Amino acid sequence: MSLPVMAASRQGFRPRAIVRRDAGLAAYESALCRTGFATVAGADEAGRGACAGPLVVAACVLPPGRRGRIDGLDDSKMLTPQVRERLYAEVVRRAEAWAVVVLPAAEIDAYGLHVANVAGMRRAVGRLSVPVDYALTDGFPVPGLGVPSAAVWKGDATVACIAAASILAKVTRDRIMTELHDRWPEYDFASHKGYVTATHAAALDRFGPCAEHRRRYVNVRRAVHGLRGLGDNEAADLLDESALELETA
Repeated sequence: MSLPVMAASRQGFRPRAIVRRDAGLAAYESALCRTGFATVAGADEAGRGACAGPLVVAACVLPPGRRGRIDGLDDSKMLTPQVRERLYAEVVRRAEAWAVVVLPAAEIDAYGLHVANVAGMRRAVGRLSVPVDYALTDGFPVPGLGVPSAAVWKGDATVACIAAASILAKVTRDRIMTELHDRWPEYDFASHKGYVTATHAAALDRFGPCAEHRRRYVNVRRAVHGLRGLGDNEAADLLDESALELETA
């Protein structure tokens, strides 16, 4: 089975090359290279599903051929912390360019999760130290990257440069959350990394939110407004629903 790659032209985007599903993680980059896009960047984020801590976005350009093939590269969520750390070091060593952008909880509250995420993707790609010919993003399209781009469904598991970016983002964010654990040990950020787990929910109910919690999220706003005993639907009736965002791990 194969998938079309959309290549840029003066007339817009049109299929120019075919990506085979069985061609490995480097298939997208190789197909784009054959159509004239020599430098392909992948971008992904970590922390969308958390209600505390930053959103971390990364972009990465891997070298072509064998130099860019990293054994074990995969969606960061499917890897153990030890394997992620090993692959992080390998990605940093081999990448032609990489960049990481950290968007704090306050920025997510100010602009909303998706707007902050898109802005982070643009910043990460823009900070790469090499000129980029094409960008691939995980899951959703990102306008305004300044280069031709395409979104790839489950790209962190199917495209090498996106998988590399997902590892850079995930490891960076996990390190940040471990540091935040030292400051606020009552939330046990080192274990759940700010995601909406039962342990985190219990701590939020007991201690209320800290400065790293995202106030747009309904469970956090419920705690802020003293509505901890109410269910999500009851709490939402009493809060400004237009400002609520509830993500689950």
